[in-house]
Amino acid sequence: MADHNTFPANRNVLGLTRPVVLVGLMGAGKSTVGRRLARDIELEFVDSDNEIAEAAGCSISDIFEIYGETMFRDLEKRVLLRLLSGSPLVIATGGGAFMNPDIRAAVKAKATSVWLKADIETLLERVSRRDSRPLLKTGDKRSILERLISERHPTYSEADITVDSGTAAHDKVVTEIARQLARRENK
Repeated sequence: MADHNTFPANRNVLGLTRPVVLVGLMGAGKSTVGRRLARDIELEFVDSDNEIAEAAGCSISDIFEIYGETMFRDLEKRVLLRLLSGSPLVIATGGGAFMNPDIRAAVKAKATSVWLKADIETLLERVSRRDSRPLLKTGDKRSILERLISERHPTYSEADITVDSGTAAHDKVVTEIARQLARRENK
């Protein structure tokens, strides 16, 4: 079942005209922060990984194992392009989504992107809580995350807003994102 949180009449207390897309590495807090942000600004929340799993009829891990990463990335692109064509909502993306040039261009054209940036120690602690991350099943978690940081941070830095989601409480991260979204909307 999709992870949707909808509020009465989607009040959109910030008056946003575009979706908000959270990007960053696994463990940065995109899903947790996204749910809280959507609650606070009264928009629908969608976790794109849950949407992909629902469309495929199986888990993300199963998609990777049965069909491979290429099929997963194709599904991811189709789901995100569909989500971006709708009304304002908060979207938590998978860690690799923003690396796709087509997805990145669509996000830039149709949404406000927020990079949740966290340090390696925070990411390691968070991803170690669950064993369901396909990209971390093939080797040493620290080495994989360090490689992903090196590869992905330059692209994530293209996001409209960057917020440190490392050591701060999630509620403080949400408050900072809402503050920056309101400032952008009121320009």
